[in-house]
Amino acid sequence: MAAKSEPTRILILGGGYVGLYTALGLQKKLGANEASVTIVDPQPHMTYQPFLPEAAAGSIEPRHVVVPLRRVLRRCHVLTARVNKIEHERKTVTVEAADGHIEQLGYDVLVVALGSVPRLLPIPGLAEQGIGIKTVGEAIYLRNHVLTKLDEASSTLDPDLRKRLLTFTVVGGGFAGIEALAELEDMTRDASTYYENIDPDDIRWVLVEAAGRILPEVRDTLGVWTVEQLEKRGIEVYLSTAAKSFENGHVVLSDGTEFDSDTIIWTAGVKANPVVAESDLPSDKRGRLEATAALNVVGHPDVWTSGDVSAVPDLSRTEEDPTATCPPNAQHAVRQARHLSKNIIASLRGGKPTDYYHKNLGAVAGLGLHKGVADAMKMKIKGFPAWLFHRAYHVHAMPTFNRKVRIMLDWALGGLFKRETISLGQINNPKEEFNRASKS
Repeated sequence: MAAKSEPTRILILGGGYVGLYTALGLQKKLGANEASVTIVDPQPHMTYQPFLPEAAAGSIEPRHVVVPLRRVLRRCHVLTARVNKIEHERKTVTVEAADGHIEQLGYDVLVVALGSVPRLLPIPGLAEQGIGIKTVGEAIYLRNHVLTKLDEASSTLDPDLRKRLLTFTVVGGGFAGIEALAELEDMTRDASTYYENIDPDDIRWVLVEAAGRILPEVRDTLGVWTVEQLEKRGIEVYLSTAAKSFENGHVVLSDGTEFDSDTIIWTAGVKANPVVAESDLPSDKRGRLEATAALNVVGHPDVWTSGDVSAVPDLSRTEEDPTATCPPNAQHAVRQARHLSKNIIASLRGGKPTDYYHKNLGAVAGLGLHKGVADAMKMKIKGFPAWLFHRAYHVHAMPTFNRKVRIMLDWALGGLFKRETISLGQINNPKEEFNRASKS
């Protein structure tokens, strides 16, 4: 009797949109002994990043914007580890596990879905002062940080320190920056009503954007309208202005403007995870994997990729621009992942992978409670209807029925009872009181 062949080893690097949806598709369609699927990510959960601004502002419980990988991927192996190196010639991936040990993983089929990391610029003070909003941990930290600044400002007797504490700076006018700015400004305005000595006008929010416009994903007129709405709320908007320095919380802008700010939120772009550019797989000048429309890495039929880490041809635009690639957004990542799992299964079973094609449906952004902007399906939508559209689209895209229900319940409770504007600052230093007691 012939020996039974071993299952194909499929290794998925990254547990974000692409990694989770690809693994979900594979575990649903693969036979019991057809293949083994292992997914590797530093976190044991997938984060739905479009909901992070609402999580930071208290409109959604932070635990509800993440999907636990082990809970939903019951037929897959989940390894909590960080990818350090890809060596496709040897078909090995070097990872650093959660306990710190290094190991090498072999594979037959590789899926690279490592996503993106913040793109930092060599600005003095940025590394020390900047706060990102790309992970749920950063969202929780940012919420506590901002509310703690209100507490400190209400207590200090120093007017200059008070002004610094109540000045919040956001750098980057893309979707992440604008949504974070709008949600957090809404939160601080609401929170100020609970302080006897802080008026909403005492709180200063500043947006800095190097380009001449914000929200490049929507048409120019909607970008202009959004700036007007932000300015009506008292938010200062600096366009065509670069940040020159953040040293010791002193902000210096390229137009000569200077001010002190204890909160600097950095959302000025992302770049592909640098692990891929350091691998022996082909990458473009922006450090993204070169991909075919069928979501293979160019020249490597056993390596697949999609999402922020890849340069996937955008077939809906290649007639007008042969070099066009799909933009790095959730809309493409989710659809590419679903297509990717189908192509992998077809390839394993001797079929032919099909090309990914999706025409961009548009873009939508939340601008705080009951406010939004959308450029979708050839329609310009503003205000409350756009805010409803924003919530409907993203709750639809949120993975798992469990998380959809929890998020809608959060919204429903927020409509009945005002959101909780409470700082849980102890989270940032949980042992402080215990250490203090040990010294008494």
